[in-house]
Amino acid sequence: MTLAAGIGDSAAAGLPVAGRIGRPWPGAIVSWLQAAPLAIVLLCMFVAPLVFVVVVSFFDYDRLEIYPSFMFDNYVDIFTSEITVRLYLKTLEFAAIVEGITVVIGFLVAYFLTFHVRTMRWRVALLLACTIPFFTSNMIRMISWIPFLGREGILNNAVMSTHLVKQPLDFLLFSDFAVIVAYVHILTMMMVAPIVNSMAKIDHGLIAAARDAGASEAQIVRDIIIPLSKTGIALGSVLVLTQTMGDFFIVHVLSGGKSAGVVSSIATQLNAFEYPPAAAGSVVLLVVVIVLVAAIFRIVDVRKELAG
Repeated sequence: MTLAAGIGDSAAAGLPVAGRIGRPWPGAIVSWLQAAPLAIVLLCMFVAPLVFVVVVSFFDYDRLEIYPSFMFDNYVDIFTSEITVRLYLKTLEFAAIVEGITVVIGFLVAYFLTFHVRTMRWRVALLLACTIPFFTSNMIRMISWIPFLGREGILNNAVMSTHLVKQPLDFLLFSDFAVIVAYVHILTMMMVAPIVNSMAKIDHGLIAAARDAGASEAQIVRDIIIPLSKTGIALGSVLVLTQTMGDFFIVHVLSGGKSAGVVSSIATQLNAFEYPPAAAGSVVLLVVVIVLVAAIFRIVDVRKELAG
């Protein structure tokens, strides 16, 4: 019997391809082998470092070295330190403000691109135009705000030329305002892209039917577009939230040292070789971010929406 004839007989009997050619490996083993490379990468690059940070967060330390032990002092110091609590609140404040602004801007830009730009060619061209600032690094784009917002910068000179103020505006640079402006500039595109993707899936026939029924634009946006775009809003919110909570360079540079966040405190501890409290702060920050992301996914079932 030839191999082709044998496979034909097995196919007629309803056997899988693996059984037709006599493969000795069970399907479950093959699936594990296929998933093994990615699992190994995740274990080595994500799980192992995270476990190490959690373990170190319970260690004791002094100015010279750290000592393996099991103590909660590092966590107690976080929750009993008024300065640390203020840093967490400041980080959450930045995240909430940036989140709100980027949601509004991202939704408006996505709405315009999806429903007011008629041709796909122009829609893609305008969306690509929004990505042009990303051709440079975040650091360069962030630092470019310093000459623009400074006392002798472009914005101050423009305002002074109108004679509305008699002296330069000091709050524009090295302030919370500058930090928020930089965050919004850098992170808005992370909100635009997921919302555009969600809006592109909306059936335009629903909007036409709503207009025929006498619905206003505000009612269409409120009752149709926003509910059907909530997946993109949720995914964009997660991206913006995690980036804001995990950054310290923008706060450090554009606040002029007048503001700080949790990551700034962790970086200071690392520079001082205080690894256990830095690890404890990292764990607490990670838990806070996970709780916030879980809350977003609790409101919007992203898996169900994507599956649908």
